[in-house]
Amino acid sequence: MSTIRTVDKPWGYELIWAHADRYVGKILHVKAGERLSLQYHERKDETIMVLSGRLQFQFFAEGEEPQTIELQPREPFRIRPGLRHRMIAIDDCDIVEVSTPELDDVVRLEDKYGRAK
Repeated sequence: MSTIRTVDKPWGYELIWAHADRYVGKILHVKAGERLSLQYHERKDETIMVLSGRLQFQFFAEGEEPQTIELQPREPFRIRPGLRHRMIAIDDCDIVEVSTPELDDVVRLEDKYGRAK
């Protein structure tokens, strides 16, 4: 297990509360109106759940039309490897994320902060 640490992000911050061999636990704080990258993961499998606020979640599998849902507090969503997705905070949002431990497995397709490759 690692120490709790906070990582500043352009959309807010993430608090990593656990980093073990088999999983990582984070709390993402996303400021109202901010968005995370349109991205996917090759190996990382994650589950998110909104703790507070409202979150617009966009996702689509390759070759499919994008879908948008609004996640409310206590609604979990599983993000499997390969699923293209983006989170947009309607209100200030706190989101718990538990995933497999591949922290560097992010392929950014679009990013308003200039981080896409």
